[in-house]
Amino acid sequence: MHHSQIDSDIRRLIAEGTVLPAHPLALTAERQLDKTHQRALTRYYIDAGAGGLAVGVHTTQFAIRDVGLYRPVLELAAETAASWTTRPLAMVAGLAGPTSQATAEARTARDIGYHAGLLSLAAMKSASEDEIIAHCTAVAAEIPLVGFYLQPAVGGVILSSRFWQRFAAIDNVIAIKIAPFNRYRTLDVLRGVAAADALDRVALYTGNDDHILLDLMLPFDLRDKGITTRTYFKGGLLGHWSVWTASAIKQFERCKAARHKDTVPADLLALDARVTDCNSAFFDVANNFHGCIAGCHEVLRRQGLMRGLWCLDPNEGLSPGQKEEIDRVTREHADLSDDAFVAANLSKWLA
Repeated sequence: MHHSQIDSDIRRLIAEGTVLPAHPLALTAERQLDKTHQRALTRYYIDAGAGGLAVGVHTTQFAIRDVGLYRPVLELAAETAASWTTRPLAMVAGLAGPTSQATAEARTARDIGYHAGLLSLAAMKSASEDEIIAHCTAVAAEIPLVGFYLQPAVGGVILSSRFWQRFAAIDNVIAIKIAPFNRYRTLDVLRGVAAADALDRVALYTGNDDHILLDLMLPFDLRDKGITTRTYFKGGLLGHWSVWTASAIKQFERCKAARHKDTVPADLLALDARVTDCNSAFFDVANNFHGCIAGCHEVLRRQGLMRGLWCLDPNEGLSPGQKEEIDRVTREHADLSDDAFVAANLSKWLA
């Protein structure tokens, strides 16, 4: 499947930038798929105004592949979305593993109706950049690709600007999620895409949950041989946006409106720090992100969108002190939540 085969409205949506929440996995206490709450989450993101969904990604738990849930979870999200709305939604499937696995997942996602694959390179830690490019090229032959620069703390591979230049040159790459949580490495990706002359074709999406709003509103000036190229992040594909999503979409729209302006309101710039403070609790920064998935579950559990914090790995859960940190940011930043929106619609989503 080539990107030219994607519906034009969806291709435009991805290219111009949108909100793509990373979809969590709702489980029962027995660690089985909770279809009722899984459907409710999908409906929540759609009604909040998300431009699409990322399913089978890190926030969905990579371990779904080990327990036979990869296809069922992707199918459930696609079927729920199709039955809940008629507006265009960009459906992005997480792809992982060595080349044989990633290409098989790409074919599965494509056959279900997903438009692109977000390619994790965590399985390629010992590979050379040449081998990783060959891997990406093989997967791109099956489905349009969204690159994924995942931070090393949760399994990512450190990659050079030259790598990202070569990656962006792959014809079927349509976007890159930049999530190293590191400004230097973020710039490496931007410089690489610019060097490939691909900024018009490859949409830049922030995954830097520690600087969401600044990534979305500020210009980035890239210099090469005395020539300045200015670029912007177009949208976000974020685990952080799996919670308080209705509020996040309002923030995204404010950031888009602030782009290309000579001045940016100080209150909007300052809001970045407040969102980052919330993320520090949700993502368990104090414990090197160990509780990042469970932290998001806890926010959703409090709203009634999940029944518990259960992860497929019984050892995954909230870290010591994380609940108290979530209590703190929920109290101090209550205006950033979407509790009222969820309360007003929850029974409909659970039906």
